[in-house]
Amino acid sequence: MPTENWKFYQEWNNAIFLHWQVELTELKKFVPKELEIDLFEEKPWISLVAFTMEKIRPKNIPSFKPISDFNEINIRTYIKSNNKTGVYFLSIEGGKLASCKIAKGISELPYRYSKIKRQNGIYESTNKEYNDQLNIEFELGKARTEKTELDKWLTERYALFQDTKDSINEFDIHHLEWPTQEIKFKKLIVNYPRFRNLIKNEPNLTHYSNGVQVLAWNKNKNWLQHRV
Repeated sequence: MPTENWKFYQEWNNAIFLHWQVELTELKKFVPKELEIDLFEEKPWISLVAFTMEKIRPKNIPSFKPISDFNEINIRTYIKSNNKTGVYFLSIEGGKLASCKIAKGISELPYRYSKIKRQNGIYESTNKEYNDQLNIEFELGKARTEKTELDKWLTERYALFQDTKDSINEFDIHHLEWPTQEIKFKKLIVNYPRFRNLIKNEPNLTHYSNGVQVLAWNKNKNWLQHRV
């Protein structure tokens, strides 16, 4: 954990994980050259994570449910930078417009608004600007008592790296290990035209988790000399 005091608290609850093994040459089109793509047994992966963000707030300030709680979908890959392993977001969607604007303004993460609806056993999202669609109907299976090395590699990441016009921003986070269980799909439609060469066919691996409580630290900016 970082030695500095944490700055934000948040909960990532009721998370659906969809994981695909992808081709490195295609993935490189979406990742800035300053970041090294992490590999598991010589292969890169991307994941779609659909969950509910809850109680996000700065330290010492109470959460405000109309802003702090919203559904979120991110598509991420796995990278290395500054002797750390972490994630890089290819896409982030939030289900409340105001929450997206505030989160983007504070974090500089590329949040965008999508129409997201969540009910028991259903998670749906549409974005007309990008023609993105997610439609999931599912039921939960038994808890996973043992995890493979790949399970841990995909889920246990404690840093985030994201590019802006003139920097690579680094965020440290901390949480307990994700508790996971099996998930069975009655419907699974994942249509993201920009990533059609990455997200195709059925996922190679899936997880579900009730969630984790997360501490986050302020971003560190690594300035890109040639862009300043």
